[in-house]
Amino acid sequence: VQLVESGGGLVQAGAFLRLSCATSGRTFRDYTTAWFRRAPGKEREFVAAIKRNGGSTYYADSVKGRFTISRDNAKSTFYLQMNNLKPEDTAIYYCVADKNLITSSLRDDAQYDYWGQGTQVTVSS
Repeated sequence: VQLVESGGGLVQAGAFLRLSCATSGRTFRDYTTAWFRRAPGKEREFVAAIKRNGGSTYYADSVKGRFTISRDNAKSTFYLQMNNLKPEDTAIYYCVADKNLITSSLRDDAQYDYWGQGTQVTVSS
């Protein structure tokens, strides 16, 4: 599975962005998908995940209520809608995917074998 992100950019605090992750392959619907990010000088951290049926979503506390993860299995694409962006959201955002993940492992980046190249999101104050 190949993943390609798009939609990053430079915005002011309070603005919104929508990240997209287009995937290759015909078995997208079998994969759990998620977003991670790495801020300057910090460890990579979990942002959000969505299970393969799209019915279950999970969020980091820091983005809950502002970010929404979704997916379109027909287009083999998933998204991260980011509203009310804050300077602390500045990071490189990575889309990831893998199969057969249990709920307790969704927030662990080591569980994901497939990664996009990353897209920069910069939020100015």
